[in-house]
Amino acid sequence: MDWPIGEVARAAGTTSRTLRHYDAIGLLPPSRTGPGGRRHYDEAALVRLQRILLLRGLGLGLTAVAEALDGERDTRAALRRHLRRLEGEDRRLARQIASVRTTLTRMERGEPLMPDEVLDGFDHTRHEEEVTERWGADAYRRGDRWWRALPPEERRAFRREQAAVAAAYAEAHAAGLAADGTRVREIVRRHYAWVVRGWQGRRPDAEQFAGLGRLYAEDPRYRRAADEEPGGSADTAAFVCEAVRAYAERVL
Repeated sequence: MDWPIGEVARAAGTTSRTLRHYDAIGLLPPSRTGPGGRRHYDEAALVRLQRILLLRGLGLGLTAVAEALDGERDTRAALRRHLRRLEGEDRRLARQIASVRTTLTRMERGEPLMPDEVLDGFDHTRHEEEVTERWGADAYRRGDRWWRALPPEERRAFRREQAAVAAAYAEAHAAGLAADGTRVREIVRRHYAWVVRGWQGRRPDAEQFAGLGRLYAEDPRYRRAADEEPGGSADTAAFVCEAVRAYAERVL
């Protein structure tokens, strides 16, 4: 059993053009080609596409995705790792939902707030598996040591800058500014400086920074955060992705 390219593209939330590109670069060949050159995909191709989408959701570029797939022949083992990460994310979100619900209930009743309840599910170590999979265990350990060593005020300043950059993106998009324009480039420069700070002084190259930008278009968490930013809209995340890509190409 197989499915035509249009049906597969719709189910994946992507486009036929993207799937044809994946075929052209050898990442996802169709299982067969029908009359008129129409591509079809069988179950094995669907599983491979699922793995591609999962890896792209981690911010990997197409070259890195291909290397990961070629280096991991045991599809079931790879899917089990992805499933564990997704289940961990699901549990974290469930804890955060419960935490916020408890906070609201206590506030409405005039009851005292307890730190362990208010902050449950917000531990930064939830990113350990994801960071390790993307950039390696050493990258996670360096980031974890750096974050734990920061004084509380510096942590707050780091988060404030993140929020300020997000708000600036939303305002620029709402104002109709060009993603590759001079004013937006200054916002991306702040964004890049914030990333360098988080990377403890190491400067991402053009491909790495563009990969971070793609997260806003491809990762539901980044997309939701950007689109729901006060003043943002349904395509603010795509605007951020394009702005970061333009900066990476022209400046880095």
